[in-house]
Amino acid sequence: MAEKKYDAKDIVVLEGLDAVRLRPGMYIGTTGIKGMHHLLWEIVDNAIDEISNGYGDTIRITLEQDGSATVEDNGRGIPVDEHPTLHKSGVEVVYTTLHAGGKFNNENYKFSGGLHGVGASVTNALSKWCKVWVYKGGQEYFIGFHSYADENGKMHSGIPVEPLKKIGKTNKTGTKVSFLPDSDMFGNLKFNFDTICTRARELAFLNKGLKIELYDTITGKEEKYHYEGGIADFAEYLVAEKTKLFAKPVYFHAEDKNFDLEVAIIYTDSYTENSFSFVNNIPTIEGGTHETGFRTAFTKVMNDFARTNNLLKEKEQNFLGEDFREGITVVLNVKMTNVQFEGQTKTKLGNPEARTLVENLTTRELTRIFAEKKNVSIGEIIIGKAKGAAKVREAAKKAKELTRAKNSAENFNLVGKLAASSSKKGAQCELFIVEGDSAGGTAKQGRDRRFQAILPLRGKPLNAEKKRIDQVLANEEIRTIISALNAGMGEEMDLSSLRYNKVIFLSDADQDGFHIRAILLTFFFRYMRALINEGHVYIGLPPLYRVSKKNYTEYVYSDAELPEAINRVGKGYELQRYKGLGEMNAVQLWETTLDPERRNLIQVTIEDAAEAEKMITTLMGDDIDARKDYINEHANFDREDDFLKNYKKL
Repeated sequence: MAEKKYDAKDIVVLEGLDAVRLRPGMYIGTTGIKGMHHLLWEIVDNAIDEISNGYGDTIRITLEQDGSATVEDNGRGIPVDEHPTLHKSGVEVVYTTLHAGGKFNNENYKFSGGLHGVGASVTNALSKWCKVWVYKGGQEYFIGFHSYADENGKMHSGIPVEPLKKIGKTNKTGTKVSFLPDSDMFGNLKFNFDTICTRARELAFLNKGLKIELYDTITGKEEKYHYEGGIADFAEYLVAEKTKLFAKPVYFHAEDKNFDLEVAIIYTDSYTENSFSFVNNIPTIEGGTHETGFRTAFTKVMNDFARTNNLLKEKEQNFLGEDFREGITVVLNVKMTNVQFEGQTKTKLGNPEARTLVENLTTRELTRIFAEKKNVSIGEIIIGKAKGAAKVREAAKKAKELTRAKNSAENFNLVGKLAASSSKKGAQCELFIVEGDSAGGTAKQGRDRRFQAILPLRGKPLNAEKKRIDQVLANEEIRTIISALNAGMGEEMDLSSLRYNKVIFLSDADQDGFHIRAILLTFFFRYMRALINEGHVYIGLPPLYRVSKKNYTEYVYSDAELPEAINRVGKGYELQRYKGLGEMNAVQLWETTLDPERRNLIQVTIEDAAEAEKMITTLMGDDIDARKDYINEHANFDREDDFLKNYKKL
């Protein structure tokens, strides 16, 4: 084949915001619902940055009737004067130029979460229209933008309708932005009020004194968040359904030049650690140097406290860090300049100086706090919890050693239970954890044994939420899962040795199946969270119905899809409703649930670690009333089973 000539004229230069519309995933990750909400958070982040730097105290978010969203703050207002080199108003520059803003030095914004995103210009680029009002210097200003295709079909993104203009006088300060996400990008997606509430609540916790008001003009819902206690209130919110070991969180706030640290610590009678860290309002779900610095300092301070108060004898060894982490809930809130994020999802702090700063500030402040007579009893409670954890650690150590020593299929009785894949290349392989021996046997017959492994569960696994680590490791089903994955657990997890790239839960679409799924998710969330964070965990969706006629078959995965499938098949159809995986033969299970070309999988992600923590505690913990309240609020008990009435064979 002749070589195609490649000259400078072949290089396409995308002007303005056109690049955003051409490759939206590069800027907002996805054009799904998460990406659409990202447009809103870019605007909210700008308002938060104003307030966290001392300008204003209120943000109002409104979901409008036409599907647009409005965000208003009472900060300083975006600059309206002319930019010295671009010769446009500051507002127009911010909304039409990628990576333009006042956050690239420390003069106007000491701390900023905006640098983690891509700016308001991306919101403008992916909106049908965007309108901005600025209240500044006693004047109200307005500028509008729109995206459109010209007569030649060329798309113009985020173009000003006209230059910024004064429209009146005002006593207000701040900025108001309204925008309508472009349906060409996002289809018929709508903003989710509950999703917005979750993030808004978190932002209010992280910014003490901030008021966030939310309104949904379609449903009439409204919420207001305001926490004078900041992250101390956050810690209490997180453990509301648990039994606290002392009344109020241990809290401190410390600064060092351009570094701001807040910490809130509380203990419960649970057996796991729950750490939630944030940098410039951004959740760092993969942790980072700030968490390392805190852990080092906390371990040292508490061991020193134990020695000083004769709670550790001279010949006794210090407690390990993991001993102090049993039952702890800690919120770590950092604000700093020049943030460096790492990790698969860019949610891990990499700044080495953060470790030293957090360690020094935490050591200083906690030493001061536990030296006060009124706090000695709290320190004693923490040491008592650590003593119990240390004993459990020894038992867990033996269980882990047993797990490692018996990591072969023979020693764990996996032969006849785990049907391993023939390929040893983990990146190409997947493990189905299947409910029941019957469905497991069918799955073993229907799978592609080259890359698919099947692990049937015999009964329900242990609910890890209510058990200590040694009890968890004593459970055969749990040990089998750990052994099959070959990556360890907890802090010792090594994903480089992971045997299967995808871990897929496959259970019946009934109450027992959902319970098994919840138990598995709880275990993975508590002890194998790295697998979730790195995108290795999935839920398989088996079909609910099979509609067939002669040689034609359709599988249906929801009640909503059933009428259309019946219409496509036509009169004379036969309808089968699957009550469980065991009702399918091997061919059907392959066609519907195992075949990568045709199956439906849901990837398990943690959008908000704090809310995930509360959900696990509510559904799997000991607070029966909290669980009942959640079920009563979200479950529909009035649904009639109209299967036979509406879908009789024609």
